[in-house]
Amino acid sequence: MDLKTLSEQPFATVPDLIRTHAEERPDAWALVQDGVTVSYGALNAAAERVAATLQRDGLQPGDVISICAGTSIAYVTAFLGALRAGVVAAPLAPSATPDSLAHMIADAGASHLFVDAANADALAAASDRINARWITLDDSAGGTPFGDWLAEEGARADAVAIEPEWPFNIIYSSGTTGTPKGIVQPHQLRWGHIRRGISDEYGIGPESITLLSTPLYSNTTLVPFFQTLALGGALLLMAKFDAVRYLQLAEQYRVTHTILVPVQYQRIMDVPDFDAYDLSAFQCKLCTSAPFRADLKADVLARWPGRLIDNYGMTEGGGVCSLLAHHHPDKLHTVGQPVPGHDIRLIDDDGNEVPHGEMGEIVGHSPGLMIGYHNQPEKTAEAEWHSPDGRRFIRTGDIGRFDEDGFLVIMDRKKDMIISGGFNIYPTDLEAVLRDHPAVHDCAVVGVPSEQWGETPVAFAVLERGHEAEPDALLSWANNRLGKTQRLADVRCVDALPLSAIGKVLKRELRDRYQQGMSTG
Repeated sequence: MDLKTLSEQPFATVPDLIRTHAEERPDAWALVQDGVTVSYGALNAAAERVAATLQRDGLQPGDVISICAGTSIAYVTAFLGALRAGVVAAPLAPSATPDSLAHMIADAGASHLFVDAANADALAAASDRINARWITLDDSAGGTPFGDWLAEEGARADAVAIEPEWPFNIIYSSGTTGTPKGIVQPHQLRWGHIRRGISDEYGIGPESITLLSTPLYSNTTLVPFFQTLALGGALLLMAKFDAVRYLQLAEQYRVTHTILVPVQYQRIMDVPDFDAYDLSAFQCKLCTSAPFRADLKADVLARWPGRLIDNYGMTEGGGVCSLLAHHHPDKLHTVGQPVPGHDIRLIDDDGNEVPHGEMGEIVGHSPGLMIGYHNQPEKTAEAEWHSPDGRRFIRTGDIGRFDEDGFLVIMDRKKDMIISGGFNIYPTDLEAVLRDHPAVHDCAVVGVPSEQWGETPVAFAVLERGHEAEPDALLSWANNRLGKTQRLADVRCVDALPLSAIGKVLKRELRDRYQQGMSTG
């Protein structure tokens, strides 16, 4: 496959590209997990068999299956087989509650639910609300074993001509700010990701070995996942992240590419003998999903070979900014510049664009936009902004500004901004000050109700190992360095901040925890 020629095509599909690799390089590794390898020839045959089985069960293009399971080779084949049949995959987060998962499965209209033993047990409490056929990817009890469900070996699916605008998958939001919304992404959006993977900065191709340790239900993972398979590289899968094991695998398999969220980078860089591992094969490391501190980026650049790219964007699509950190070590406090073909703008509360250098809500337009939120046209409309010339942009809910060189600086989530006594307070500003205290390892600031000010900021601090500090002392230290309108009302020391599976701080949980403490204390 000539990648340059491929990059010039207007559209290509993941199933067709995998089929091409199977024809041209049938013995090349496609997947590796726990020492088990799957070639492109075998992966293509397995996906074809799944597609044929779904068609046997009566599924048509546009129908939906759900997957709620840990990372496995069977998970991958189920997902790819659905795509080959034109069926939409809805990967779900096992960490969600049974009630929430039942809601998502019903919302998606999934006819089949692929699970493993652990998640079949967890979902049993909501089984009466799940009207889907249960299939166990690990052949465990709790549904039809995957091996029994599959059509005979060598089964062939009827060919499906996939159109760019057809739905590819439904990614459900984390639900950290309310009921999860199903983000419907089209095949065209995924094709845009694949084309970006061919670029010189990403450099993904047949010789690439990509190590993935984030879950397969997350768009964070799925971008390099599909880039690697579509471009003929090998995927090395970790079902559960462990910093030392990650380093061992990276050294053993001569890993060239990876994506990690900031908390994973921190845990890896904190491994005492990090520098003893041979990571010289690395070409490109990616990060997204959560704020990536400038000092941590600098540490990764200094000690870990290969390029470092911090991407900022939405699962909903829209615009993407990329910081090529290896080229711009003086811009590590930013998320970079819009990638080619992406239009990033800032708007005020009235929907008007703000002058350059001023803060505003970030909105983005690109060739890759979500179709919409599944079954929620009102929510879809709320997420959109239209430029004066009628182009559709996606609202991020983030506040930012462009610096003098056109690099985007994220100020905060709009919903996390605290309005105290009529003044806007950005939690990231307060967090940056508190992190400067030698005893503070990490922290998060949230707004809580206040009779006097409407809202007031409080902080949750995680202390460095071996350090001690009294909350009152931290409060006094921080407030002596903050502006009069920014001062914290309280500091609470905690063992850890609550994080989603992809490393986002669950600020709503912190707000609830604080208010519950006030009501019971």
